Amino acid sequence: MQQRLPSLRNPAVLFAHRGARAHAQENTLDAFELALRLGATGLESDVWLTGDGVPVLDHDGIVRRGLRRRTLSTQVREVLPSHIPSLGDLYRTCGTDFELSIDIKDDAAFDAVIAVARDYGAEARLWLCHPNWELLAAVRSKTSARLVDSTRLKRMKDGPERRAAELAAAGIDAVNLHHSDWSGGLTTLFHRFSRYCIAWDAQHVRIIRDLLRMGIDGVHSDHVDRLQTGFSEAK
Repeated sequence: MQQRLPSLRNPAVLFAHRGARAHAQENTLDAFELALRLGATGLESDVWLTGDGVPVLDHDGIVRRGLRRRTLSTQVREVLPSHIPSLGDLYRTCGTDFELSIDIKDDAAFDAVIAVARDYGAEARLWLCHPNWELLAAVRSKTSARLVDSTRLKRMKDGPERRAAELAAAGIDAVNLHHSDWSGGLTTLFHRFSRYCIAWDAQHVRIIRDLLRMGIDGVHSDHVDRLQTGFSEAK
């Protein structure tokens, strides 16, 4: 059996990707509620800002009306389809007793997301993800939320050790990589700089189990039941 490496979070966060995406319509309140009932300890979604400044949860940021497609940034909240929840709707429906990973798809949404989470007393359990860590660094002074560099290993042109040092110096709390990028050596490296290690697109029990044994601090999956099984097998 692979020796389990230590993680910075014990237990690791089990993030339900877009809610219980494998079990319900993604990014809906039903999916988020179901994910928590099934045992997820974290939820994941994408955020966009509407034309009237409301952060809403949707992956593509597009509203389809017949044959027409409109971006969420051109629409006011009240005219959006009922299945698209706002961040406030999520907190009102599901409470705040979970970690929330938000992929910031609209750079203008940072302040609104932070403000809503703060209003609900949930800022400390918020993880803000973005592919530009330098942009995240500019947000550091605004929030106590955890900031997450969402990238790939191949994009770290100067190598992972340099990136880990840069993230630590900038106050970026975590790095989020595709599950196939992670190894025990890489988690150990980032942990040496006290940075959390997050893995996404982990869809099979074997992958989830192995990630947890590598010392990963959070796992994103469409399948909450497989997250639970992988967690149990990694012990």
